[in-house]
Amino acid sequence: MAWFYLLLAAVCEVGWPVGMKMAVPGAVGRWWWILFAVLTMALSGVFLYLAQRQIPIGTAYAIWTGVGAACTFGIGVWFFGDSASMLRLLGVVLIVGGAIVLKVAG
Repeated sequence: MAWFYLLLAAVCEVGWPVGMKMAVPGAVGRWWWILFAVLTMALSGVFLYLAQRQIPIGTAYAIWTGVGAACTFGIGVWFFGDSASMLRLLGVVLIVGGAIVLKVAG
C-alpha cells in the first residue's frame, strides 16, 4: 500500500505546478487554479507522509520528486509547448532511471 501512496503523492505533486501555470494573471478561473494548486500540494504531502511510514525517507523523497518532475516535464512538452530537446529528454530518462534503481535496490 505504501508504494500506491507514493504513486498518488507523485501524481498530486504534478498538480501544483500545473495549477500555478494555469493561474497566470488575467487567466479565466485564476483563483480556482490557485486553489487546485494548494489542494494538490497538500494531498501530495499527505500521501508522501503515508508512504514514508514504510518506505525509507530518502527513497520515497527521491522517487516522489523524480516522478513528479518527469511527469511535469511531459505535461509541459505536450500541453504548453516546452522544448523537448535530446538533452532535456536524456535528463528525464536519467531521473526516471534513478527512481527505478532506488526501487530495485530498496
